[in-house]
Amino acid sequence: MSAPDQLPAPPPDDKDWTWVVGERCPECGFDATAIAREAVGQLLRETATEWQRILRGDSRALRRRPTPTTWSPLEYACHVRDVCRIYLERLDLMLTVDGPHYANWDQDATAIADRYHLADPAEVSAELVSVAGALADRFDTVTGDQWDRTGYRSDGATFTVDSFARYFIHDPVHHLYDVG
Repeated sequence: MSAPDQLPAPPPDDKDWTWVVGERCPECGFDATAIAREAVGQLLRETATEWQRILRGDSRALRRRPTPTTWSPLEYACHVRDVCRIYLERLDLMLTVDGPHYANWDQDATAIADRYHLADPAEVSAELVSVAGALADRFDTVTGDQWDRTGYRSDGATFTVDSFARYFIHDPVHHLYDVG
């Protein structure tokens, strides 16, 4: 195995996951069409609580990768924390700017640059719960026509706040499945 500060990078996840907005995920079983958009905030709080429970586990086990190129539970938790940060920024843009375009975010480069595998689980837990709470609170403020506001990902994918919420919530739920 590589030195502790240099783990092999997982292969880039270049799948287009936008289909999860309208279909059940065959891996984790999540069905975005089965939840009310107004429930996304509460579901996010519940997943953050589950991540908090996971991150209280044995530090060595949290850092252990199931395969050399599959993220450890700690790395997945760092990713979920950062997804919440990115989506909070993007949701704010969608609610305050007409038709915003988002800059690309390379999740794999971020994992390497920020050395997810060396993070402190307690810090990650606190940060994840905090940013997930802020994002959940922001989703809770969305009403009426705001659900129809649009935003554009750098690859051209178009989202409404409704589809954005459903697309987003699959990520923390799916990654709980990944570490389960």
